[in-house]
Amino acid sequence: MAAARSLFLVRRFPRFRVGLVPVRGLAEGEDVSSFPLRFSSPSQAFFDNTRVVQVDVPATSGNFGILPKHVPSLAVLRPGVVTVYEGDKNSKYFVSSGTVTVLDDASVQIVAEEAAHIENLDIQAARSGLEQAQQQLTSASEETKAEAMVAVELYEAILKALE
Repeated sequence: MAAARSLFLVRRFPRFRVGLVPVRGLAEGEDVSSFPLRFSSPSQAFFDNTRVVQVDVPATSGNFGILPKHVPSLAVLRPGVVTVYEGDKNSKYFVSSGTVTVLDDASVQIVAEEAAHIENLDIQAARSGLEQAQQQLTSASEETKAEAMVAVELYEAILKALE
């Protein structure tokens, strides 16, 4: 049955060849110990082609780390902490959402809808924001329930990052 289906596809679509899957290779770049990072939000640029050795990102498909010569990829960010390793020092930033792109030239671009250095977040403000969002969620209509759920998820992620 599978052979008949394959033959049908080859006849119907001459360019389709069964078993030929494009191979994704590693990123192309000269330096194998670091890679250029661009990380920004609409209000601030955190890194502009700064060479780093690793970046850990919170994606909707799960957290993952990016090292030099990472396979080119695209992911959607979820609320969480982006950790940037620059040799012997690292820095942490909270992002609300956005995208991360690993390009085939080994560079990485992170575009966040909102981002802040983790040290600039206030744990008390996050706790009160979570309480308000939870109250809104319990009394929300169907139209505003999604907004309240997003706010709860965001404040929970901020508190997790700070604790």
